[in-house]
Parts: sequence; C-alpha cells; structure tokens
Amino acid sequence: MELEIYIRFLLALVLVLALIAALTWAARRFGFGGHLVPKSGKTPRLSVVEVKTVDPRRKLVLVRRDDREYLILLGASQDLLLESGIDAPPPTTPANATSTRRIP
Repeated sequence: MELEIYIRFLLALVLVLALIAALTWAARRFGFGGHLVPKSGKTPRLSVVEVKTVDPRRKLVLVRRDDREYLILLGASQDLLLESGIDAPPPTTPANATSTRRIP
C-alpha cells in the first residue's frame, strides 16, 4: 500500500515538471517574456551601449537613441539622468579594413 502512494507521488511530480518545461518552451517559442525584436525592415532606434557597475546597488548605463546618447545612473531607490543629448561617436572601421586600393 505504501509503495503505491510513493509511485503516485513520483508520477505526479514528473507530470508537473513536464508541464512546467512545456510551458517554458512554449513561452520562449512564441516570444512571451523574451527580447522584443523590432518589426522587420526597421532599424532599432534604442540600444544600450555600455553598462558599468558603480557599487552593488548602482549602475551607470549609456543608452543610445537615434544619434544621441544618454548617461543614466540606476539605483535601488531612484534613477538619475546625469547627462543628456551626448552626440554619438561616428561608427569606427577596423584598422585593417581602412583601404583596399592598390597602388600601381
């Protein structure tokens, strides 16, 4: 009699874990709770450029929107915009891809 109770318990546990795994897979597959992707054909306007940890409770975040950057201090109790409207630097090219022209 006791063995039957343990077997039922284990089967119920396996069933519950399988349901959790299936729901997690479905949520990721259909985009619930994941990263938001811009609509096709559009370039993203907002991005996080860099994150630096100041201390365990605060982080400095550099956010780029269009051609401007914003420096934000994120804290446990409040967030603070430190600097706004910073011109984004022009995109850099790799050092060995500067010129492919051959001189005769």
